[in-house]
Amino acid sequence: MNTPANPRKKRHPHDDAPDTSSQFQRIAELPPCPEREALRRDVICAWIPMADRLARTFRDRGEALEDLEQVAALGLVKAVHRFDPSRGRPFESYAVPTIVGEVKRHFRDHMWGLHVPRRTQELRNRVRASARQLSFRLDERGPSVEQIAEHSGLTEDEVRTGMEALESFSTLSLNAELPGADGDYSLLDTLGSHEPGFDRVVDRESVKSPLQALPERERHILYLRFFHGMTQSRIARHLGISQMHVSRLLSRACERIRTEVDGHDGTVEPAAAPAPAAGGTVA
Repeated sequence: MNTPANPRKKRHPHDDAPDTSSQFQRIAELPPCPEREALRRDVICAWIPMADRLARTFRDRGEALEDLEQVAALGLVKAVHRFDPSRGRPFESYAVPTIVGEVKRHFRDHMWGLHVPRRTQELRNRVRASARQLSFRLDERGPSVEQIAEHSGLTEDEVRTGMEALESFSTLSLNAELPGADGDYSLLDTLGSHEPGFDRVVDRESVKSPLQALPERERHILYLRFFHGMTQSRIARHLGISQMHVSRLLSRACERIRTEVDGHDGTVEPAAAPAPAAGGTVA
């Protein structure tokens, strides 16, 4: 009795890849129209399981699976819209790299804690690939910078940049304890606090030129009032003028300084002239 042959069934390169060749052929024949868009939607729905499977290969890398599936679906949509069946290749040979590339770009552009130049990201990827390949050929110490540079075709400076980027995928918390520090000493403890003295230096430099441009008597009155702490009445007696005249000279001098400073940068305002109190004194 002859046993019927059971030929091995030729498996599709991707088990979950549907046969949508007829739909793509029809899409290529149609001009832009609702039927064409409906066919594209049907193809996308048919290939979504494969896109989800590809997205799952990138899980546990710091991104939610739902977000990865959405990115993979976006790559699938791009692949369906760009695929040209006249080239004679199966759709999966175009869709898979398009979907995977979209997910990788998502990690490259959106998963860094800080903005990193694309060139630095590319160096990181090349250094990581070369280091992995060399790790299988060398001892457990790992490849050196020189060996990675020779293998990857990069300069040693580029390799060092890529190696630094390998450890910079996420930011370090300011509350993280510093390595080798005694006690609870974090990065936050290394940051300086606001120093009011710097602001005073800026204020003094801002008013220096306007002060020098004042008439000598007004400079002298300002000096007695703000550096010696003399009241307006005492200044008036010292100069032999009225307290009201001292008040007017102070106000005019301060206004000129304020106008001069505001005209340069608008950031510093000298202290306003104190108003005279009853009895000719200033509180």
